[in-house]
Amino acid sequence: MGRLHEYQVVGRKLPSAKVPVPRLYRMRLFAPNEVVAKSRFWYFLKKLKKVKKAAGELVSINEIFEKRPLQIKNYGIWLRYDSRSGTHNMYKEYRELTRTDAVEACYQDMSSRHRARFSSIQIIRVGELKTATVRRPYIKQLLTPALKFPLPHRVARGTKSTFLGKRPSTFY
Repeated sequence: MGRLHEYQVVGRKLPSAKVPVPRLYRMRLFAPNEVVAKSRFWYFLKKLKKVKKAAGELVSINEIFEKRPLQIKNYGIWLRYDSRSGTHNMYKEYRELTRTDAVEACYQDMSSRHRARFSSIQIIRVGELKTATVRRPYIKQLLTPALKFPLPHRVARGTKSTFLGKRPSTFY
């Protein structure tokens, strides 16, 4: 079980005399809990539309679960992040079991390679990729059908005697 969960948050501006039925806004967010998901929803909605938390309401919040969590899949993640020098757009690929695992790996990768914190990263889109649409060579090398991971130098443990008449065979 990972640290992040995927939530679908739906909210809108409060009804008024001018707009009795306001538009609904839906976002899929990755957060450790519902409280952070709500907070991120209002943070992004304030940036995208003129809706503040004080002048809005949440309609629903649901956790989204993976349909096939035991099947390995390729994911493409489109994101933007604030570095020390400016704002950058980026596309990264990951090979994971679930969308949340891929996003967690993305956050870890961004923090290690680019020193980007959770608050400075905005996940724009997460998509499942078909094998033909994979772009990055570090993911393409794992798509070979006859992929093997040989264990070349294996040392046999558990010999009863301390001294033997022949050397151990470590290459199979």
